[in-house]
Amino acid sequence: MSKNLIIVESPTKAKTITKFLGSNYKIESSFGHIRDLPKSVMGIDIENGFTPKYVIPTKAKKTVTKLKDLAKKATNVILASDEDREGEAIAWHLAKALDLDKDKTKRIVFHEITKDAILEALESPRTIDMKLVDAQQARRILDRLVGYELSPFLWKKVARGLSAGRVQSVAVRLIVEREKQIKNFKPEEYWSILANLSKEKTNEEFTAALNKIKGKTIDKLEIKNEKEAKMVLKELEGARYQVAKVERKEAKKNPPAPFTTSTLQQTANRWLGMSAKQTMTVAQQLYESGLITYMRTDSLNLSGKFLSEAKDYLEKELGKKYCLSSPRVFKTKSKNAQEAHEAIRPTEAEKTPEKSSLAESQYRLYKLIWQRSLASQMPSAAVDATVIDVDAKNTVYQFRATGQVLKFDGYLKIYPEKSKEIQLPEVKEGEELDLKKLDSQQHFTKPPARYSDAGLVKALERYGIGRPSTYAPTIATIEARNYVVRDENKKLAPTDIAFVVIDLLVKHFSEIVDYKFTADMEDNLDKIAAGKTKWPPVIKSFYEPFHDNLTNKYQEIDKNKIMPEEKSNEKCDKCGAPMIIKTGRFGKFLACSAFPDCKNIKSMPGSDKDKNGQTDNKEIEEIQKKYEGETCEKCGSPMAIKVGKYGPFLACSAFPKCRNLKNIKENTTANKPTGVKCPVCGEGEIVQKRGRKGIFYACNQYPDCKTAFWAKPTGEKCPDCEALLVEAKDGVKCSNKDCGYKK
Repeated sequence: MSKNLIIVESPTKAKTITKFLGSNYKIESSFGHIRDLPKSVMGIDIENGFTPKYVIPTKAKKTVTKLKDLAKKATNVILASDEDREGEAIAWHLAKALDLDKDKTKRIVFHEITKDAILEALESPRTIDMKLVDAQQARRILDRLVGYELSPFLWKKVARGLSAGRVQSVAVRLIVEREKQIKNFKPEEYWSILANLSKEKTNEEFTAALNKIKGKTIDKLEIKNEKEAKMVLKELEGARYQVAKVERKEAKKNPPAPFTTSTLQQTANRWLGMSAKQTMTVAQQLYESGLITYMRTDSLNLSGKFLSEAKDYLEKELGKKYCLSSPRVFKTKSKNAQEAHEAIRPTEAEKTPEKSSLAESQYRLYKLIWQRSLASQMPSAAVDATVIDVDAKNTVYQFRATGQVLKFDGYLKIYPEKSKEIQLPEVKEGEELDLKKLDSQQHFTKPPARYSDAGLVKALERYGIGRPSTYAPTIATIEARNYVVRDENKKLAPTDIAFVVIDLLVKHFSEIVDYKFTADMEDNLDKIAAGKTKWPPVIKSFYEPFHDNLTNKYQEIDKNKIMPEEKSNEKCDKCGAPMIIKTGRFGKFLACSAFPDCKNIKSMPGSDKDKNGQTDNKEIEEIQKKYEGETCEKCGSPMAIKVGKYGPFLACSAFPKCRNLKNIKENTTANKPTGVKCPVCGEGEIVQKRGRKGIFYACNQYPDCKTAFWAKPTGEKCPDCEALLVEAKDGVKCSNKDCGYKK
């Protein structure tokens, strides 16, 4: 019997939808895109209006054959990919690759995977929106043109294996420029003056800070050094303290808006320590399981159904004082927000985190989304705020103390934001106070912090660079391609090669990394999606001047000026020639100056390769302490610490007369945790290990579990076969070699 065939992107999504529909429907997965631009060639006919030449990747051919057979037998084919541009493009590619009959092909969209939403979508199908498809095609073509033309240029003029991208290069520029600000920062000294005061009768103490001099509010940097601070303290000697003014008022603390993609990534990073990529991976799992609405959105809308459910839940569980008389409506600040979409919210208000059987990361993120959504429909918190101004009598100085006490928790009942309560005593104007202690404190201004995932997402959004669906993959890409590494606080630090590439792009390809130009291009893509402009002219206006400039730069730029070699004090341990310092994709390294006669190279302690888990300075220092005084058992000469391809080792200092080597077992990088749970045993954690052939990753439950990976797992599952994805040299790809999936 023929059935209605519904095609979605992922097996999890198909499994969830199957629960809601009867035997008349067969739900199958396309495992993401089934057509794409070819890998080996550009795949764009530039001479004929930038026409893309799509191919069916090898990994998708079996899926296409299967779906074709099912489509021929089906009464109707229903394309149910996600409702954004990417999803619309997937539906269009399916229609083309499967050669679907227009008369029996339908397109449905839904914002949540629930029974009501699916049934409602089936009742109101539509055709494929070619405006959205064109916008997605334009983005893909733009990125392909930049990547395929600029990356080979970087290979030739900088180092092999580099890549450039329209959005990723701008993100790297932000990180590089922040690092330059940090390096160039000069701290400024300043001092604060604090008075510890108390009421004469009750002896209740509080602290007030110097706030005004001669009636003028002082700047933070007003008191610049210890000499000036001591002068203020001297002038305050013997002063009496009297309350000049007391101001009390009730302040409202309003709940934050429900989550958009951007704010979810930022808050999950700050509160839960999750990277943007981790956040979106887990959110995708929650969406496909039917727990939350679509997680790629810039809208702040909430459906009437959810608003009603939220009010009923709050009244039932917390009482009427925690309910609003009418729903709170949030207006998005994004000029291109898709208001037909909703904010990210639970599909059911009553489905609390505790009622859901979830993995730890899923539970934490779902709880955050649930709390934020419910809190947005609760009353504001009420705070009693108090400001006390205190005169130091017969001087030019006035102090101020501020305090706040929570009067009504409101939305904080569900969404407990961190806030410090400071209780001040009840005082009256003119009341005399006792001075317990007068103190000065030294401070220094601090440099701007490196970008966290949250900070970078916020900056990209502020500049209008990229869109909600691009933030997480952009950060993952620049990390996988070694433009950034994570520091000890998980912040994004640029590598040596990032500085070289960005300086080159800023000087010679300014438009590629120009914030306004990139934002304007995003606006053009939005206009294409809205049907206000056609995509070929947009591509042409960008490509022609870009290509002409690139052609000229091949002749103009000398690699030796971009990548100058540096001298070192080391000698080649193979031929004795001086070693020189070069910069490659993975940072600085030592190379023999006798190249090509001698091709010896060595990593440098502290290089980017070291930062990525090979060997760092701290490890070298620990080994030096441990093996200090070690002598060669063959000739008696001191043993020296060397760093090779597979990490540190001991080598006789009498080389080349004595070639004795000794392995070092105590490598501190061994068993370094990755935070990724073992997908096989479910109990262990994947840790970094060092073996005969270098770094690899394996379950810490060995030998009970022998799961191992040749590259670092990301924690994200492959959309095709659900094996773990790993960070390979050429990008993020599936750890299952038979799969072939690559981001």
